Amino acid sequence: MWTRMIMFVAAPVLIGSLTVHVTPAQQPGTRRTELLRHDLGTPGREVIQVRVEFDPGVSFGSHWHPGEEIAYVVEGTLEYQIEGKPPVTLEAGDVLFIPARAIHSAKNVGRRNGAELATYIVDKGKPLVMMASDR
Repeated sequence: MWTRMIMFVAAPVLIGSLTVHVTPAQQPGTRRTELLRHDLGTPGREVIQVRVEFDPGVSFGSHWHPGEEIAYVVEGTLEYQIEGKPPVTLEAGDVLFIPARAIHSAKNVGRRNGAELATYIVDKGKPLVMMASDR
C-alpha cells in the first residue's frame, strides 16, 4: 500500500519535471514555450529554442535579446519591425535573422493563430528577453 501511495504522489512530480519550461516573458495573447537550452562550444554562450505563439491581432512589444535570433515562422502571418528598418511580413516557412541587441517587435497580422520557432544564440546567464524600456 505504501508503494502505491508513493507512486501516486511521485508520478505527477516526475511527469511535471519532464515538461518544457515556459519563459517568464509572457504578454497577453502570446505564449512562449522553451524547447531547448544547450551550452555551445564557446565558453559563456548557449543556444535556446522557443516556440512563440500569437493569437490573431496580438503583438509582442518592442524588446531585444543579448544575442542573435533566428525566427522561423511555423504558422500564420507575422509582421516583424526591427528598429531602423521597414517592417517585413513573413508567412509559414519564412525565416528572419535579428541581430544581437536589435530592438524589434512582432505582430500576428493574420486572422488565425501564428507561431514562430525562435532560435537564440546568446550569452549564458543573461535574461533572454528584455523589453525596450529596460535598455
